Amino acid sequence: MSELRWQKSTYSPDASNCVEIAAAPATIHIRDSKNPEGLRLTVRSSAWTHFISRLARPRSQ
Repeated sequence: MSELRWQKSTYSPDASNCVEIAAAPATIHIRDSKNPEGLRLTVRSSAWTHFISRLARPRSQ
């Protein structure tokens, strides 16, 4: 696998306590920015897209 390019969340005020993701052609890799050498979660791109689309939906009252 080629080197992953990690991106930090833009929602973290100081970019130190956040989730980072790296996109590959068929997968998304997720890690904790405080421990970049620690455990990582890998999901299919379709699962990530579904997850993000659910987050973007307004909450029902």
